Amino acid sequence: MMPQAQAVCSLFLLLQTLAEPTLNPDFHLAGDYLLGGLFSLHANMKGIVHLNYLQVPKCKEYEMKVIGYNLMQAMRFAVEEINNHSRLLPGVLLGYEMVDVCYISNNIQPVLYFLSQEGYFLPLRDDYSSYVPRVVAVIGPDNSESTSTVAHFLSLFLLPQITYSAISDQLRDKLFFPAVLRTVPSAEHQIRALVQLMLRHGWNWIVLLVSSDDYGRENGQQLSEQLADRGICIAFQESLPTPQANLVVEAPERQRLESVVAKLRQSSARVAVLLAPDLTLHNFFGEVLRQNLTGMVWLASESWAIDPVLHNLTELHRTGTFLGVTTPSVPIPRFSEFRVRRAQAGPPAPNQTSPPATCNQECDTCLDAARSFNAILTLSGERVVYNVYAAVYAVAHALHNLLRCNQTGCSKEAVHPWKLLQELWKVNFTLLGHQIFFDEQGDLPRGLEIIQWRWDLSQNPFQSVAFYHPRQEQLVPLSPIIWNTPNNTIPLSVCSKSCQAGQRKKPVGIHPCCFECHDCLPGSFLNQSDELDCQPCPKYQWSHRNSISCFKQRLAFLEWQEAPTIAVAALAVLGFLSTLAILVIFWRHFRTPLVRSAGGPMCFLMLTPLLAAFLAVPVYVGPPTLLTCLCRQALFTLCFTVVISCITVRSFQIVCIFNMARRLPRAYGYWVRYHGPYVFVAVATALKVVMVAGNLVATSVIPTIRTDPDDPKIMILTCSPNHSKGLLFNTSLDLVLSVLGFGFAYVGKELPTNYNEAKFITLSMTFYFISSISLCTFMSVYQGVLVPFMDLSVTVLNLLGISLGYFGPKCYLILFYPERNTPAYFSSMIQGYTMRKE
Repeated sequence: MMPQAQAVCSLFLLLQTLAEPTLNPDFHLAGDYLLGGLFSLHANMKGIVHLNYLQVPKCKEYEMKVIGYNLMQAMRFAVEEINNHSRLLPGVLLGYEMVDVCYISNNIQPVLYFLSQEGYFLPLRDDYSSYVPRVVAVIGPDNSESTSTVAHFLSLFLLPQITYSAISDQLRDKLFFPAVLRTVPSAEHQIRALVQLMLRHGWNWIVLLVSSDDYGRENGQQLSEQLADRGICIAFQESLPTPQANLVVEAPERQRLESVVAKLRQSSARVAVLLAPDLTLHNFFGEVLRQNLTGMVWLASESWAIDPVLHNLTELHRTGTFLGVTTPSVPIPRFSEFRVRRAQAGPPAPNQTSPPATCNQECDTCLDAARSFNAILTLSGERVVYNVYAAVYAVAHALHNLLRCNQTGCSKEAVHPWKLLQELWKVNFTLLGHQIFFDEQGDLPRGLEIIQWRWDLSQNPFQSVAFYHPRQEQLVPLSPIIWNTPNNTIPLSVCSKSCQAGQRKKPVGIHPCCFECHDCLPGSFLNQSDELDCQPCPKYQWSHRNSISCFKQRLAFLEWQEAPTIAVAALAVLGFLSTLAILVIFWRHFRTPLVRSAGGPMCFLMLTPLLAAFLAVPVYVGPPTLLTCLCRQALFTLCFTVVISCITVRSFQIVCIFNMARRLPRAYGYWVRYHGPYVFVAVATALKVVMVAGNLVATSVIPTIRTDPDDPKIMILTCSPNHSKGLLFNTSLDLVLSVLGFGFAYVGKELPTNYNEAKFITLSMTFYFISSISLCTFMSVYQGVLVPFMDLSVTVLNLLGISLGYFGPKCYLILFYPERNTPAYFSSMIQGYTMRKE
């Protein structure tokens, strides 16, 4: 015997043991073809296992689910509508056989009953291809766990099963559930709709509460995975205890609920997602009310989003705002009146199936409860009701095609389940303005609605506020949400407030939603693709603090059109012309005493570098190049060295002539014989060449770009980043020579007037010394755009100071006091000086 047949045989024996016939016209309708219906009229989430005897649970002893009876009435209404008013199945009467599955406690017995034939007979066969069970299709049950259990049996016979509320994505696997179809969107779409709702309102810090069953575990896991990809963090996750069958809260369960609600009160998260059946939440919300927890946003899954019993707890409105995801409302004409109408039992028609009764087909309080909740059920609209309604019509259309019906009649032949299943996959029709067909996973492609719970009796208790398109994954607002907050402000549920533009996130703890905000420093920016690190700006770009992008910097250098450059250039031209004029004057009066006392040929050695330096002033203007930078660091300092060494040796020579020639005649003889002044100048110049060459090797002369510290928008194009250090090193020898020149001039301050150049040399050397030291100091403390200008200005002023300060007075005497430029005048001045000394 095949294993499948053995399993069916064993369960058939169990069925024979458990059958307890009753009769209730709400659950039976005779017909040519029967539909099976599985609904949760009562709820028992904890099954009771007896080891010493077998007993089917008596569902009527447990908590009633008024919405389950509402769904059962939808199936009755659809069947009767098809029989009485539809063009479907002409001449064929549909019947139904419905059983209360008590949520999850009563699944096996009803499915065996549907699979059996007359007299609870389920034959053992090797091939069930031609087997005709009691029903042609099964509608239900409502939850994923029961649907999965039933499907494992029905799939052995390929008996079509259409569930109207089970959302588990496992049911989409047609390898394991080939006969399961659904008129409700899958859990994936339901979860995505909730995630889009969180994203739309900026909630990234939530609490996840799930039931301790397959529904809570599977959907909780799926939500966690989707939240991780969307930047939403779960502050904490808790499982709610499964209630007792009589809803009595025992001590362990109460402690558990108290602990969960206490954590909610302490958490900064103000949004709680509840993925649990409605029965699990009655005691939970009772504890929420007892602890007076307020200011929350409760996000409801489809299992309790439109539950009228929970909504009947009007005190829940003070706990916060209730939002849920559910299927859209589709008004079904005349159903509201049918819902509260008692079924009338009648004799079965001739030649039609009159099914025997089975257990759990009674509900003494169902009709009264439906009537008491009729107002809220009517206002809330037909949502899941339409899923049941569409499922019945889908079976009717498939049966219509299978029986080859025309406008007058159908061929009433035996219906094999697998053939009807094939036709169900092909159905495509319009029902109350909506297209009904099944996709490749066996789901009915439909959108979802976000609803808000309202307690205003004049309003829809479940008002639609947004519509979710599964294919586009887009949430479209329908009406504004009324927040249960002061001034109707959107509740804030974040671990850390959003950082401002240009601030990076520094994670705090293990959750990426918890962070500190730190400013991006100047020169860096925050790339939107990386919120944790500030990126440095590219080369030649800059940014301010807290920037999200960088801007190009303007290259700055001395330009001819700038007023300061023009002023300095004018001084340089004046200096060049003055020096040239001095050179001409000295050339024409070369043999006069005044020129010879000033140094004679050495004067031209001084004037020539001065002219060259004035001519080289333009190297400071325009973009620096390798050649201009070389001139700045080498040419000018060499020219200054030649000039200052000449002045220094001239001061020394005058002192030697009048003070040292008598005391050290031999030394003075060597000095004159071997051209000591020129040797001194040559040695100083050679030493300066070595210093300049070493400095050029140590510090590059290649033009570089650096940021202006005072204005980051400006990039300074300069010769060397260590220009100030190189300038100080190159100027050190000149400074020493200037001090020596100043000292010699001071020693010779009492020489004859015509030879006394102390005040001129002192003026020139003092100015040069002070200006050079000031320039080096300025460049050491300031690195801005004024450095090249100050360097040029000081260079030109030093040149002018030497040219005019040293040579100017001599030219003045040559031109305006020629009587003082005679040998006789100089002889008289020397005699007078000698007589004063004696």
